[in-house]
Amino acid sequence: MKKLMLVLVLLGLAVSSFAADDNDNKAANRVKSASTILEEIQTAPDIGIPDEVMGSAQCVAVVPSMLKAGFVFGGRYGRGVASCRTAKGWSDPAFFTIEGGSWGLQIGGQAVDLVMLIMNQKGMDNLLNSKFKLGADASVAAGPVGRHAAADTDWTMRAQILSYSRARGVFAGLELSGSVIKVDRESTREFYGHMQPFTTTLQTVSSPQGSYPFLASLARWAKVTSH
Repeated sequence: MKKLMLVLVLLGLAVSSFAADDNDNKAANRVKSASTILEEIQTAPDIGIPDEVMGSAQCVAVVPSMLKAGFVFGGRYGRGVASCRTAKGWSDPAFFTIEGGSWGLQIGGQAVDLVMLIMNQKGMDNLLNSKFKLGADASVAAGPVGRHAAADTDWTMRAQILSYSRARGVFAGLELSGSVIKVDRESTREFYGHMQPFTTTLQTVSSPQGSYPFLASLARWAKVTSH
């Protein structure tokens, strides 16, 4: 029992350390990193997010270097940025945290870049609530990969949210059930100078300073397509 408690304490310290390291990242830098990730994924030959899928997404969320750590118990922690379509264009960036865990025999840790596409109004409504659990409040599934989605795939009906990960050069769909997404208050205050909820940020198009890289990437890669 003492050994188990020691392992859990050590894991807790490790996850806390990962979170502290991530806190050093400034909100504006996270916006730039999110843009870089989208650009690198979508310019890679044959392994990006299909144009039809990106063009159908209502919101796009990116988590640069989401941390995964595990020793029997696996944990996830990340801080990301999201934007949603509006009648006037892509919304101001909203900052969020994602965290959760899953039991499994896993040892070691690695950082992965995470992309989540909110595909319909229900998924968007969940995001606007400022806190929700993937797989419970909102259905989530690994998204299809490639330059174009096959005509016989059912990605349009699979889930409210499609998720992807990139680690060590490998890009693929990712299952994220059990993770909780909520407002990153610290980063929101840092970027905007005050606290504001998702309902305000994700429905406002004011293009604040520092938002251009991410919003420009969305305008380039998430153009509305017919399918």
